[in-house]
Amino acid sequence: MLGNFTFYNPVKLHFGKDALNFLHGELLQYGPRVLLCYGGGSIKRNGIYDKVMQVLRDAGKTVVEDPGVMPNPTIGKLREGARLARENDVDLILAVGGGSVIDYAKGVSASAWCEEDPWQKYYLRQEEPSCRTIPVGSVLTMVGTGSEMNGGSVITNPETHQKIGKVFQPGMMPRFSILNPEFTFSLPKWQMAAGMFDIMSHLLEQYLSGTDDNTSDYIGEGLMRSLVHASRIASANPLDYEARSNIMWTATMALNTMTKMGKSQDWMVHMIGQSIGAFTNATHGMTLSAVSGAYYRHILPYGVEKFARFARNVWEIRPEGKTQEELALQGIEALESWMDEIGVVRHISEIGVTEEMIGDIAANAIITTGGYKTLSTDDIVKILHDSL
Repeated sequence: MLGNFTFYNPVKLHFGKDALNFLHGELLQYGPRVLLCYGGGSIKRNGIYDKVMQVLRDAGKTVVEDPGVMPNPTIGKLREGARLARENDVDLILAVGGGSVIDYAKGVSASAWCEEDPWQKYYLRQEEPSCRTIPVGSVLTMVGTGSEMNGGSVITNPETHQKIGKVFQPGMMPRFSILNPEFTFSLPKWQMAAGMFDIMSHLLEQYLSGTDDNTSDYIGEGLMRSLVHASRIASANPLDYEARSNIMWTATMALNTMTKMGKSQDWMVHMIGQSIGAFTNATHGMTLSAVSGAYYRHILPYGVEKFARFARNVWEIRPEGKTQEELALQGIEALESWMDEIGVVRHISEIGVTEEMIGDIAANAIITTGGYKTLSTDDIVKILHDSL
């Protein structure tokens, strides 16, 4: 490991079938007013809402509800939630849902008492809060983003077709997160698949970069192997608790900052995917899967050794009789075969991208410099064309 780093993650996780039993004790550490954030109502249909509300009542909390958080939370919704939190002077924001709801809750926390516009301050200028913030807790119902144990908050501006992530400092991470794998059982299969690919993409963004012998990469390989194994079981039987618990824990570990320690990172698949999402409002995991094959083929010549290692150590492809380039390509092909197994899209046309949109999507994609090749806008256009 070549880099200097500081590792600090203050989030307390309660994991397992009995995890919700710990919510009452966590709530008692905060004041009486709670902003309850959730999405389109699935938690009411599957009973999670009633369970959480009972705990809130038992803890003597006054609940202000903030429903309707969309899969790609908008800046308009964020401003609305910030106003609601401020007007009710809430003591805690409790996000019940998947990554979008938890991302949104962090944004509300940072924005409620901030006099500046949150889009300008946090997402365009990438600043930290300079005002009072509100503690956040979460009850996770969909895996993928790792937002339950990180500082990430991705918000979309539909007017400018921008979808931008802000990674807040550790003080903005959830104070606690409740992770019961059974809460993910009611997800539609396509949502489960999108979440599984989001996990894989997080691991690949951190893994497929750098050339040094780095412990973080060995951890990443183990997590990828666990994900692939569990995903096959869960795809065949979505109610398999062991598989779903392993997927949930892998999602958390994939983006709680541990696998990035001491190394460079890429994140271009996410930058392209987020730009696609800003134009199409497509599901995040599907925007990533739609461009990954073309992107990794594009950068393979610049990182052949690592792609070959990926083939050997994650997919167990034997190297005998193959050149490094052949082995590396077979690793990408194995990834694509797994994508077909779990049922994610592999072409951007499947999620609403047209030929006419490609130039604008490419122009709006933020370019990162940590991968094996720093892309130009023309490179992104080519990748998008290859992904159609």
